[in-house]
Amino acid sequence: MSDEQPKDQAEDKKDNTGDRRDERLSCKECNRNFDTIEPLNQHNAAKHGSAKNEKKSSGTGIKIKKKHAYAVVGLVIVILLIGFTVVSFSAPGKYDDFAKCLSEKGVKFYGAFWCSHCANQKAMFGKSFQYINYIECSTPDGNSQLPVCKDAGVKSYPTWEFPDGTKEAGELSVQQLSEKSGCPVPQ
Repeated sequence: MSDEQPKDQAEDKKDNTGDRRDERLSCKECNRNFDTIEPLNQHNAAKHGSAKNEKKSSGTGIKIKKKHAYAVVGLVIVILLIGFTVVSFSAPGKYDDFAKCLSEKGVKFYGAFWCSHCANQKAMFGKSFQYINYIECSTPDGNSQLPVCKDAGVKSYPTWEFPDGTKEAGELSVQQLSEKSGCPVPQ
């Protein structure tokens, strides 16, 4: 039997005469001293929640504090959310190829930031809108039209201009844009 004894375990040590030695037990959390093991165990259970906050994992004998388990679970959730976000933003848009074809063929979309129909057209393309050749026609204050749109003869928004020089005003469907541009409709 070893002479070393953990601070929070107690075995009444007796000297050769059978009298208790002058030895005190200390709480390893707060260093409070106790004469016997019973008050130390009661103190640990009441003040430090050792009976509540620690559970043995199945069969391993390893004690895991609840706060550490919550931290690990939280970390796993954060990592999964970041992974989902990265994957969803890196995935191609539904109309990427179609939008690229429109731009390659010279199709232009004239619009204004305040125009609700323009917003609908942008929403139709979703993240594929980044490939559309979009020309903003409104001044920042929304009260006037920029010269590039005046020079192109744009009278209302949205206006689509096609390679043959024709213009279509209003919201157009993917099918209409396909027919006018020659770009295949995405499946």
